[in-house]
Amino acid sequence: MKAYNGNNVIKKQFSLVFVKFAVCFLLLGLAYRLFLSHFPHFSQIEVVNDAALFSDNTLPTPATVSESPVTLNEPPVTVSESPVNVDVSENQTLQNGKCDLFIGNWVHDPSGPVYTNATCYSIESHQNCMKNGRPDTEYLYWRWNPRDCELPRFSPKKFLNLMRNKSFTFIGDSIMRNHVQSLLCILSQEEQVDDVYHDEQYKSRRWYFPNLDFSLSVIWSPFLAKATVFEDDNGVTTDITQLHLDKLDDVWTQQFDSFDYVVIGGGKWYLKSTIYLENDTIVGCHNCPGKNITQVGFAYAYRKALNTTMKFITSSKNKAYTFFRTTTPDHFENGEWNTGGYCNRTGPFKGGEVDMGYVDEVMRKVELEEFERASEFGSNMKLFDTTLLSLLRPDGHPGVYRQYQPFAAENKNKVQNDCLHWCLPGPIDSWNDIMMQMLCH
Repeated sequence: MKAYNGNNVIKKQFSLVFVKFAVCFLLLGLAYRLFLSHFPHFSQIEVVNDAALFSDNTLPTPATVSESPVTLNEPPVTVSESPVNVDVSENQTLQNGKCDLFIGNWVHDPSGPVYTNATCYSIESHQNCMKNGRPDTEYLYWRWNPRDCELPRFSPKKFLNLMRNKSFTFIGDSIMRNHVQSLLCILSQEEQVDDVYHDEQYKSRRWYFPNLDFSLSVIWSPFLAKATVFEDDNGVTTDITQLHLDKLDDVWTQQFDSFDYVVIGGGKWYLKSTIYLENDTIVGCHNCPGKNITQVGFAYAYRKALNTTMKFITSSKNKAYTFFRTTTPDHFENGEWNTGGYCNRTGPFKGGEVDMGYVDEVMRKVELEEFERASEFGSNMKLFDTTLLSLLRPDGHPGVYRQYQPFAAENKNKVQNDCLHWCLPGPIDSWNDIMMQMLCH
């Protein structure tokens, strides 16, 4: 029998332990290297996001749709003033990754408008301020600039390519007609257009771009709802308007299935003296003295009619891309259009220099609430919130230059101011820049 060798056993056990330890050490080292190879990648993204989103406290918080116009008091900060590297082409802000195109300021633009009264035939006489003799021109050299992103200039060529074989329809009151004429003036600099339809009063019209099979139209429907109006073309009324709050105007609803793109809005006509009906029964009125009818106010009627309008759009089988445009503020000072009010300013307001009037505040509140309500059901409607940016342009209206040479001897006794509609060219042209950007993003 061989003698037991304790030293050999100990050596073998030690060697086995050492091998196991070495293998574990190698495995731990490999795992550590794999961990390190991934760890810097995640850490770096985290740091970059922190720097881009939170570190620059000089940047203002983007305003939301529901905020008060008081937020305009904050000085606008352009992208170039920020030390953070932001890709403005993607319309990103530093807070929510999305730019609010309707919060910003008007900046001087030496390039001026892309058309004049000499190069556009479709300017309505009441908005043709240059032809009518307005002496100042500074109002032509301003451009809307959103606070947290770049707004490219409207490209008529790009827009027309998007609209190939399509239709684009504006539905509403005379501000809609004002807007469609602005768009038409810009597009006609790029492409031939034919005037193919108008109603007797030239309030509803349609134009056709034959090379692109594109139709552009405006439909006169100032209430959007069904109304019986006793008023002539000069605004003279013979009886009070009757408005059905639960029925829409057939002039646009019967055509809606053929629309591809729509801009819809109104509001100002709800300030007129009106009797309101639901289920063909009188439910109240606005400004109807002597009628023995309960005064319920314009806000009640406007909310009801907008609710009916948006229900129709959201439930329609035709999912037209629809812009809902908010109310347009006027700039009458020291009176209204019929009590000596005027607008003779020659430059934009800055933030904080003007407050929205009570009526416009009420209308916009109704509009935003009803739009939010409709959005809950899902739709192709987009909010076209031009109210605040328009509020800053008291200089953009025709004023007395709604008529030709208003101070000529033969006109002195009948001078009237228009401080609601916009000169063409003028501030309303910037609405097309915004509309184009919304279509492309």
